[in-house]
Amino acid sequence: MLRIMAVTKDHEVLLQPSVESLSDDQIAWYWVDFTHPDEEEIKLLSTFFHFHPLAIEDCLHFLQRPKLEYYQGYSFFVMHALDSHSLSAKEVDLFIGENFIVSFHFDELKELDSTWNYFQSVRDYSAVSPIEVGHKIMDKIVDTYFPIVQNIEDHLLDIENNYERGNKHSLIQQTFDVRGDLLKVRRSIFPMRDLMYRILESKRFMISEHKKAYFHDIYDHLIKLSEMIDSNREMTSDIRDNYISLNSYKMNNIMKTLTVITTIFMPLTFIAGIYGMNFRYMPELNWHNGYFIILGCMTALGLSMYFWFRKKGWFDQE
Repeated sequence: MLRIMAVTKDHEVLLQPSVESLSDDQIAWYWVDFTHPDEEEIKLLSTFFHFHPLAIEDCLHFLQRPKLEYYQGYSFFVMHALDSHSLSAKEVDLFIGENFIVSFHFDELKELDSTWNYFQSVRDYSAVSPIEVGHKIMDKIVDTYFPIVQNIEDHLLDIENNYERGNKHSLIQQTFDVRGDLLKVRRSIFPMRDLMYRILESKRFMISEHKKAYFHDIYDHLIKLSEMIDSNREMTSDIRDNYISLNSYKMNNIMKTLTVITTIFMPLTFIAGIYGMNFRYMPELNWHNGYFIILGCMTALGLSMYFWFRKKGWFDQE
């Protein structure tokens, strides 16, 4: 589907004119939005707009990394919108020239719909240009990142607050899930940050100082999002390390307890082993109360070793 908006030199807006009419000398600039285009509409990228084959290939094949490329007469942008549920990236491609902007995407995107509706309601088009439309699209895309990252952060804070009283295994599994979600959004937000920095520092994509301030605002938002992601990743690492340390601490206490018990029973086992040997001539075997004497000695030895270890602090749960 194609959505077309054209602005004449008299600052009048034309909605859904024909593609051929965009070549009229009275058209100051236009915006063509390709939304889930069919084969015939895709052909317009080369037959009517004459975009570079490599740029068209980037639009049609695979998910490209956010980037900026320069071609004769226009700049080509690849950006990522994020699905709020699956956190999967959705590619948005922009071709921005002096008197046109062409957006291309296969998915329905509320960011594009919102921008389209916004420029339909503008009353004065004298100050509107393709660069301003491009800025609005980028701004809308970046604004949708914040609820996604904040939801992840809230989930992580809930995990941290419930860590002491919750099921440790379940919470650590949730932590790894959150870490995976952060990795997904990081793959889109960090390249978008680099893209915005390149736009600001570009000498070929000319932006006035007045408009550059608006792009700088988007860059500041991406910096903040990057810091939030890094902070949350560090928090997941802390929770994971805390879980590992706690398990190691519990295991050390278990091993210490087993070691003490084993140490106490070693001499008792030694005594039982001696008197379990089947030699005919063992003097103690003829003692009338020998059995009870040996049991008493073993009990006394075991208790004395227990109290000695306790005095040494081996049973303390630090």
